Amino acid sequence: MLSSRRSRRLTALVAALAALVLLASGCGGRGAQTGQESKTINIGYIAWDEDIAVTYLYKELLERKGYTVNTTELEVGPIYAGLAQRNPDLFLDAWLPQTHGDYWKQYGPQLEDLGVWYDQGTLNIAVPKYLTDINSIEDLKGRGAEFNGVITGIDPGAGLSRTTKDSAIPAYGLGGEYTLQTSSTTAMLAALDKATKDQKPIVVTLWHPHWAYARYPLKDLQDPKGAMGKAEELHAIGRAGFSQDFPEVTQMIKKFKLTDDQLASLENEINSAQKGQEQQAAKKWADAHPEVINSFAGQ
Repeated sequence: MLSSRRSRRLTALVAALAALVLLASGCGGRGAQTGQESKTINIGYIAWDEDIAVTYLYKELLERKGYTVNTTELEVGPIYAGLAQRNPDLFLDAWLPQTHGDYWKQYGPQLEDLGVWYDQGTLNIAVPKYLTDINSIEDLKGRGAEFNGVITGIDPGAGLSRTTKDSAIPAYGLGGEYTLQTSSTTAMLAALDKATKDQKPIVVTLWHPHWAYARYPLKDLQDPKGAMGKAEELHAIGRAGFSQDFPEVTQMIKKFKLTDDQLASLENEINSAQKGQEQQAAKKWADAHPEVINSFAGQ
């Protein structure tokens, strides 16, 4: 589940150094002397579109409530290791039970699961909605010539690519007609952009959540054989003692839910912004969706 934003991931060495810097910056939480709830909170995030989006949304909303919010981008491993060492305080994009399952098995007993805010983390094969007679992966069989025998994919090492190649294509007997064309998420999105502008046939590998669903007229193909796997849940994870140290934020998180359309819209708003303008984009989205914000943040 990689995206154009995910290609900016830090190297392991830089991530480890960043984790050390984050740990050295000091923990949030309850002050030892005052016993009062801290107004400084450290949020770690990974360079995945949905995590960037919700992290900056929370930064905007918490700063409205008077918190000082520090955000740090890290690789997923250092995020979990840092949480276990009490900094960062919060991570909003734990994919469970599969994608981050190994990290949760290792670090979960030391952390707080603050709840599920999105439950449709799926891998998909998708086509434009104007292909009205193709609604299932099964419908692709015998239609390979229309798509030049290509399913347009993303990075060759992505789990989505492996699932499509090793599971979906064999399950639906598409191997003789289609080849999974892998290169990068950026290349896939460029091909999708051109095809939809020209109203041409294209079949791509995609996942939820993704901003492409808000920008392009897409539909996921039904998967009656279950070859693309089951949906995952996106959890908010706190370090030990988070709910005690941040009761107000914990209540926000426990009420926080986004639908697929809402999350795609938020991602699209932030993805469309210039680099460095993510929080301004989150503010714009929040101001345009007061009913969503009121449902969990009481704005």
